[in-house]
Amino acid sequence: MTHRIAIAPSGFKESLSAARVAEAIAVGVRRVIPDAELDLIPLVDGGEGTAEALALAGGGRLVPCTATGPVGEPVASHFALLGGPGPLAAVVEMAAVAGLALVPPGLRHPGATTTYGVGELIRAALDSGARRILIGCGDSGTSDGGAGALQALGARLADRHGRQLRRGGGALHELERIDASGLDPRLARTELLVACNPYNVLCGKRGVARVFGPQKGATPAEVELLSAGLERLADVLTRDLAPAFTPATADPVDLRTAPGTGASGGLGAGLAAVGARLLPRYDVLLDGLDLDARLARADFVITAEGALDSQTVRGKIPAEVARRAHACGVPVLVLAGTIGPGAQDVRAVGVDAYSSILPAPMTLVEAIGRSGEFLADATERALRIMALGTRLAPLAA
Repeated sequence: MTHRIAIAPSGFKESLSAARVAEAIAVGVRRVIPDAELDLIPLVDGGEGTAEALALAGGGRLVPCTATGPVGEPVASHFALLGGPGPLAAVVEMAAVAGLALVPPGLRHPGATTTYGVGELIRAALDSGARRILIGCGDSGTSDGGAGALQALGARLADRHGRQLRRGGGALHELERIDASGLDPRLARTELLVACNPYNVLCGKRGVARVFGPQKGATPAEVELLSAGLERLADVLTRDLAPAFTPATADPVDLRTAPGTGASGGLGAGLAAVGARLLPRYDVLLDGLDLDARLARADFVITAEGALDSQTVRGKIPAEVARRAHACGVPVLVLAGTIGPGAQDVRAVGVDAYSSILPAPMTLVEAIGRSGEFLADATERALRIMALGTRLAPLAA
């Protein structure tokens, strides 16, 4: 009997793309089941690798460019132009210009990092003729509510003395008003779509600064400063900017608590204020992959991510894959770089088993450098244990 195995992982941040993760898992499968029928389905969530993946899937191309990185220095970046009929479409991957991987460890202070480069990439896409721009949110190293992106697009953010606000979320509590007169007029003629995690909101107890600020290097005091700044930004955006971009027939978006407003350190809220639609990322990014049908055809599904923890069930790829596979009655294994608090919650969304790929304690640098090797080995170990269980099952009956 031929075993049909779907391999549908995310990438491992700062290590392997989703495609390379899928290939490493396939190596491990082949060691145990050489004749298995494999369906490799590398998945992206709006973070690293999104522009390239969508360009490949849609017959498009990557456009290299230089833009302002998260710490204010120029970085080599890119956006994608897609093929197909209709108006020219582009993909801007915020991680390619403001991702955490672009912030040196010693400079991981989310009060200072900026999304200015995201606005520059949007402008570059407009210059290329794009009239439909998808912005992928994920893997961010920022917490400025999209203020930097708005500044790059021509908005003027000023303090109570009328001075231009410095870049970074740490200055947002000083924001007094936003002058939209200099905004790029092409925005009003362009469809902006933001692929985001709907669980992420800008403000409140589950606001993005409180949930993700510590992961980006913020101290408890900095988390509170960032939270206060994002509250202030939401108020000023709602007053000075959003009304001009909200159709008369549409209800205004609550920039503080609407789903997705906290995406990428609040970039979702900043872009929503200039008319962008915030969409659940998998509704956008999985379009065209026929994922449900491919999972249903499989006997077994393997997915993976860098860290399995309490955040996984809140919109991460393994949870999405498990939910869809569970609906088809297909068992799911998750392989992860690390297992953290709350990992057990994934069983509730359809994960049957999970395992870390690390064979022994080691430094993060070594783990990242050998993640492909560890993935293949962990896959082999898991399948050999499954095979042993299958052989023992008749004895236990």
